[in-house]
Amino acid sequence: MEHRADAPLAPLTSLRLGGPARRLYEAATTAELVAVVRDADDHGTPLLLVGGGSNLVIGDEGFDGIAVRIATKGHTLSPSGLLSSDAGVRWDHLVETAVGAGLAGVEFLSGIPGSAGATPIQNVGAYGQEVAETISLVEVYDRRTGRMDLLDPSECGFSYRDSVFKGDDRYVVLRVHFQLRDEGGLSAPVRYAETARALGVEQGERVPLAAARDTVLGLRRGKGMVLDEADHDTWSAGSFFTNPILTDAQFADLRVRVAERLGDGAEPPHFPAGEGHAKTSAAWLIERAGFPKGHGTGPARISTKHTLALTNRGTAKTEDLLSLAREVRDGVREAFGVELVNEPVFVGAEL
Repeated sequence: MEHRADAPLAPLTSLRLGGPARRLYEAATTAELVAVVRDADDHGTPLLLVGGGSNLVIGDEGFDGIAVRIATKGHTLSPSGLLSSDAGVRWDHLVETAVGAGLAGVEFLSGIPGSAGATPIQNVGAYGQEVAETISLVEVYDRRTGRMDLLDPSECGFSYRDSVFKGDDRYVVLRVHFQLRDEGGLSAPVRYAETARALGVEQGERVPLAAARDTVLGLRRGKGMVLDEADHDTWSAGSFFTNPILTDAQFADLRVRVAERLGDGAEPPHFPAGEGHAKTSAAWLIERAGFPKGHGTGPARISTKHTLALTNRGTAKTEDLLSLAREVRDGVREAFGVELVNEPVFVGAEL
């Protein structure tokens, strides 16, 4: 395969940040992808896989190894509703395909940037829906055994924005199979309050698939979460921090701190997160800790549309972004005793 030496990586990421790779390959087929991974492993060369680049923070020094842009493009939809996609297919194209075929399961994930192969890694989710609900199989290359394998959902370790693929480079996702459902042209039940309000329905109701998709796209655009070259609010990695999941004791402590800071009667948002746990809103905590939309004076700032997005205003370096992230993380910890966890993957960078 041909490659470029000292190749810029910033243009391959939605943040448009980061230094170069020693070598950059583009894998147009699964066979090419596996071949370059095997070769790197055989020679002990550090390896970075890049899909859509929408969830990636690369350090200013770049990556001293081989980077591979995954550009595989095949996908099929069977009569049974099984949507099978190579890792490099643009995710929102698959959502558009599903909705166009009248099949439910991913409609509330419209507009999420990135590639199909990244979705099981992060267990991508939004507006009350997660890909774990529809994934039936993940085809992988196992770098430990040197073999292809098929993992069913029970082997993927799916949890909130997490999986066995995240933080562990054992598996290379090659192809993902999504089992969609025929609900008579209707969506899955609307779970998210914001989506229900925008649709004018009650939570739990179903709506036409096209209406669900259009509404979610509108909500995401309003938050700067649909990529737009001309809009610096979209020069981000999406939600930079995950919503904290707290034990009941931690949430009780948060309630006390919120009352002390904001006054009696102030309550942090909370959502069920399993027995003995509650999930709260990172965006709510960030704003109440003193970091509103547009916060910052440097080349990296909080989005003017969405508190959870940290953005490159056009001239930022990765260190500018990390400095802002540390300020927000430390401020929330000091104000509320909650430790925010970054959602993007860091390469050559750390908080």
